[in-house]
Amino acid sequence: MEEGIDSLHCAPIISDMTMMIMDQDDDHHQVSSVAKPIISHHVLPSSINNNNNNNNNNNNNNNNSKTTSTSVHELLECPVCTNSMYPPIHQCLNGHTLCSTCKTRVHNRCPTCRQELGDIRCLALEKVAESLQLPCKYISLGCPEIFPYYSKLKHESLCNFRPHNCPYAGSECSVVGNIPFLVAHLRDDHKVDMHSGCTFNHRYVKSNPHEVENAIWMLTHFCLHFEAFQLGMAPVYMAFLRFMGDDMEARNYSYSLEVGGNGRKLIWEGTPRSIRDSHQKVRESHDGLIIQRNMALFFSGGDRKELKLRITGRIWKEPHNSDGGACIPNLSLCS
Repeated sequence: MEEGIDSLHCAPIISDMTMMIMDQDDDHHQVSSVAKPIISHHVLPSSINNNNNNNNNNNNNNNNSKTTSTSVHELLECPVCTNSMYPPIHQCLNGHTLCSTCKTRVHNRCPTCRQELGDIRCLALEKVAESLQLPCKYISLGCPEIFPYYSKLKHESLCNFRPHNCPYAGSECSVVGNIPFLVAHLRDDHKVDMHSGCTFNHRYVKSNPHEVENAIWMLTHFCLHFEAFQLGMAPVYMAFLRFMGDDMEARNYSYSLEVGGNGRKLIWEGTPRSIRDSHQKVRESHDGLIIQRNMALFFSGGDRKELKLRITGRIWKEPHNSDGGACIPNLSLCS
């Protein structure tokens, strides 16, 4: 077994760990004998082996620890997509590693040496990852949490400090950022109407009801949406409210909506959705005021060839979060 490791020039620290894994788990013996981890696209830091020699100097220990953590984290970075690698971590016969997603993308050929990848697992590097404790990648945005390597990815997908997507209706805008940035982005780049207060009153008029554009209005920390889509075979319109923040904050508020015209109206009352929820998710949940096109045209009056609707409503904080269901304050953010 040692001859196999030497012939592959495995880095000493990784080869020792491989032998330890093989001794502890006979079931992995056959795989480990082939999958000798040679991390040749990175150089292991000497501080990994030298930390024990610096116990008399706390400052050096801290510096070495930081260097080691950073360098090991670099070892776990896929050289193709630069994302962190998670099991199964693959390697070629020459020891170049990459993640399972990129293994498919490179058609089973090592992007570094062009050798065929096969199904060789880098078990030792996977074991190294298990021992890591890393900060959330949104630490610069305020997240203080530290997680085991394999739990970090799940947390980051749900982290409350992660940037928000642009909530603009009817577009695939790729802009992300914090709430103040997105409010300015909606105002300056998408030319969204900005209003303050806790009530809204808008007219929606379209000469061709078959070519309705999705609309959005801003009210303090809220986005009021009016969108057209197909519900089964029926063309419908839907009005709903989204909160510029996370779901837990959105639940502190309630809102009422009225859509109508020609002396008729429909009324809806509910809880705003967070802008974490996509337009599609809100539509599929039917969490808003839905009106069929034929009824909307009836509300519009006249010859029913033109869409003329008025959308009104108000927003308030729930009594357990504010005194007596008070109207939301006039926040300067969106004024």
